[in-house]
Amino acid sequence: MLRISKLALGAMLTAGIASPAIVTPVEAAISQANPSAFVETLASDGLTVLRSGSEAQRRSQFRSLLGQHFAVDTIGDQLLGRWRNQITPAQYSAYRRALPGFILGTYADRLSSYSRANVEVINARQQGSSYLVQTRITNPGSRPVSAIWYLTRSGSRYQVYNMRVANINLTLNQRQDFDAYIQRRGFDQLVAFMEARGA
Repeated sequence: MLRISKLALGAMLTAGIASPAIVTPVEAAISQANPSAFVETLASDGLTVLRSGSEAQRRSQFRSLLGQHFAVDTIGDQLLGRWRNQITPAQYSAYRRALPGFILGTYADRLSSYSRANVEVINARQQGSSYLVQTRITNPGSRPVSAIWYLTRSGSRYQVYNMRVANINLTLNQRQDFDAYIQRRGFDQLVAFMEARGA
């Protein structure tokens, strides 16, 4: 079901996709001065988490440290695509509850190889109501890749709602996987799969 490349996954999770959580003191270090500073400090703090503690501690830190900096509900709606208007409110609620744990449960174990990675901001620009921040990700033993972070402004805070890594649109890629799964097995089975993966 999941076809996102390992490099793309590492870039996404190095930044810390996680579920909404209580703000910790470290979270306050994420800069909201401008889009470039936001991405730079978000990536830096994500890498700091990767380089410390046990696997369980890293999972916990990703949840508590960076959960507020991704527009999880917006991402979830994008992943649903055409199915958003075809499911019941109860199904939608179950899906939203399962999504953050699914993301973390699917990808958290693959993070260790990115503990020595570096994320460098190249440029940033505004496109309509969005902000696009281009970065270069380098990891020892791998070729550098470009990653574009798509940000939205929520009040006084920036949030990530999509990424394009090595020309792979992460949201579109995952949406295609979800769509194929739903067509084969149905929406409720997708949610059950997500819940099991996030347990």
